[in-house]
Amino acid sequence: MDAVIPPRVEDVAWLPLDDPSGPGAARRAAEKIAEQLGFPQQRVAEVGLAVTEIGTNVLRHAGGGAMLLRAVHEDRTGGLEAVAVDSGPGMSDVPASSRDGHSTRGGLGVGLGTIGRLVDDLDIGSRPGRGTVLLARFRATRGAAPSGPNAAGITRALSGEQLCGDAYALRGEGSRLWLMLCDGAGHGPLAAAAAREAVRAFTEPDRPPASPVDALRAIHGAMSGTRGGAVAVAELDPGAGLVRFAGIGNVAGAVVSGTTKRSMISVGGIAGYRVPTLRAHDYSLPADGVVVLHSDGVRPRWRAEDLVSLPGRSPVVVAAALLRDEGVRQDDASVLVGRAPGADR
Repeated sequence: MDAVIPPRVEDVAWLPLDDPSGPGAARRAAEKIAEQLGFPQQRVAEVGLAVTEIGTNVLRHAGGGAMLLRAVHEDRTGGLEAVAVDSGPGMSDVPASSRDGHSTRGGLGVGLGTIGRLVDDLDIGSRPGRGTVLLARFRATRGAAPSGPNAAGITRALSGEQLCGDAYALRGEGSRLWLMLCDGAGHGPLAAAAAREAVRAFTEPDRPPASPVDALRAIHGAMSGTRGGAVAVAELDPGAGLVRFAGIGNVAGAVVSGTTKRSMISVGGIAGYRVPTLRAHDYSLPADGVVVLHSDGVRPRWRAEDLVSLPGRSPVVVAAALLRDEGVRQDDASVLVGRAPGADR
């Protein structure tokens, strides 16, 4: 039975952590989202404390960075997600840095122990010399957070813009997982409106796609009358050991397994305007395979080794690290990462 996976993102805010005012601004923004989600006051206070600790440690130990705050919806419940990203010295031993009493200039320091006791889910990916990505999830009631789909995306607007022209969506169908990423033409409100039409068409509950090509045709029709854009759809089918992929324009796709990266093929054109003959291509999906889609706001030069260095990390952490390392500020940028349903984190 096909199931549309509700959009994970409701509120998106990238906040700088480059001066002493940054952690306080992040705390206030996080508390506001928590209140809007109906968190009890005690939990709102805990969210504020944890976010302050995260922001302070990024500033102190990495010299600055940024934090993404967003409301997410999984299993019909709401939660708050904080993703802190820096390009500092990184940590060579994350478990050691997570213990109370441990503090070095290269790690997040003693605050990790406090943070771990306040969050429902904590995941950290760090590369010495490249920086750290920390994911903290909070639910209204303390307890283990639902894991949700084994896929997640991150978007970041062009510097100076409030709206991102990139968008993504997910669908589940039995053991299969569908990923869609759209890069609306240009940037700003009109690009964002085009990308929203792609999401709407892809997530139509009464119209599950029969194939990636079928999904692209529906998206193309929905985007008619908008600016159009580049779109890619990937169907992860672990039963067949395959990724079925079809793309229009310059949304990049790749399957990563171990130290191997295999790029997937898109055709030229603009969804909503000019679309040549569409064709899906099949690619092997190993049990440890990771599927990555990204817009042209992310440089394609990244290597499989960049993901291998984050073994077992959640898709959010992998996406955030790739956006940090290869994203460009002169364009909207987005990364969508998925693993086959049932695969290890």
